[in-house]
Amino acid sequence: MSPAGPGGPRRRGRPERTGGSGAPREPRESREPDARQRDRRDPDEVRVRGMERLADLLPGAAREFGLEEQLEQARLAAAWLRILADRVPAAAGSCRLVGLSHDVATVEADLPIVAQEIRLRSPELLAALRNDSRVSVRQLRVVTRHV
Repeated sequence: MSPAGPGGPRRRGRPERTGGSGAPREPRESREPDARQRDRRDPDEVRVRGMERLADLLPGAAREFGLEEQLEQARLAAAWLRILADRVPAAAGSCRLVGLSHDVATVEADLPIVAQEIRLRSPELLAALRNDSRVSVRQLRVVTRHV
């Protein structure tokens, strides 16, 4: 047996690329058109759009897919978290808005003591929630999460 092994003499440098059959592979062609090809496109075909914020695009997309109600609930939940962090910081991590149905916002608390605090302060929190969101909320329903 030769020092190079059964495959013949060993080459130095990068190994040759081979396909599944052992034959050298052809170099891959770039799927991206080069600059000359891009410049040949019809100028009317090329549309340049300015950058837009995702927050500005979301309402139109939600309307298009019929998800406006879910988007409003998400906005209301975010407003609830901001209000809670501002007015009842001790309850901020253990209380969340979980639903909105017939103008009644349902809030879930992890502990009974947190639920009681939210119930006691519900007029203040409800007024702040009405001012902060566009959604009509007339009542706050507080439930305790059962673990």
